Amino acid sequence: MNINLKQGQWIGFVYAALATIIWSGNFLIARGLNDKIPPVSLAFWRWTVATIVVFPIIIKSVYTQRKLLRQHAGYLVVTSILGVSVFNTLIYIAGQTTSALNLSLISITFPVFTIILARIFLKEPITVSKTGGVMVIIFGVILLVSKGNLNSLFSMSFAIGDVWMLLASLIFAIYSLLVKSRPLEIRPQSFLGSTFLIGLIFLSPFYLFSLNGSDSGLYDQVTIYSILYIGIFASVVAYFLWNRSVDLLGPSKASMIYYTIPIFSGILAYIFLNEKIMPVHLISGLLILSGIFIANRKAAG
Repeated sequence: MNINLKQGQWIGFVYAALATIIWSGNFLIARGLNDKIPPVSLAFWRWTVATIVVFPIIIKSVYTQRKLLRQHAGYLVVTSILGVSVFNTLIYIAGQTTSALNLSLISITFPVFTIILARIFLKEPITVSKTGGVMVIIFGVILLVSKGNLNSLFSMSFAIGDVWMLLASLIFAIYSLLVKSRPLEIRPQSFLGSTFLIGLIFLSPFYLFSLNGSDSGLYDQVTIYSILYIGIFASVVAYFLWNRSVDLLGPSKASMIYYTIPIFSGILAYIFLNEKIMPVHLISGLLILSGIFIANRKAAG
């Protein structure tokens, strides 16, 4: 039994890490499309692609569980709106008016929100090791986004986009708790497919409204390929991996892996944007990974 439990936890950590790597690429693409396509349009086409791709895979499961899904319609609607319709749209909106530095710094509040909410609603304990690990992680992330110059944090200016990003972090924390509370009889395929479809339905009126008298965006080859990436990988693949990691680990442990997004973003920026990796990046990465290990270490006895 212990072996199976440990294997399940390791698989959960791998799933969470893979989802985080994919989302790191999503952030780079979203930043690059800010001047080409409006946020609501980007979110709409992302989930349209995701729903089209996932539909042939989940249609049989959704059909066989249609009565069960109707029984839990309220739960599915709330989860879909938060995790699909609202969360990513807020990130794209936030990116219009604030810097990447601010977004990176504010995004680390998601795991903190998750730990607090899991304590309130799921009665998960906030241990000394978890608190210490989070402190180490936060310091590592701050060191990373400030490029080793902590004084630069005091000269940062804040915009309305920072508020949207903070709200997005809170919403994703709530979504992760809702995923953990998924009725066990609902299959992962049914859950994924139904939330994508419901989320897209609720997002559609806002997309149509945004087209009224405004620029719909520039859909060149780069934009299309980018939408395909965030629709297939950052949505279908990453959400499936993340939801499974939450099932196996719980929302608090899974959220710890989310802190590695700056690490993976830096690696991807080095590979695709030729950005340099400095010693401060290596030190920050070591701190973040150490904090994750400390936070997930069981207390003695």
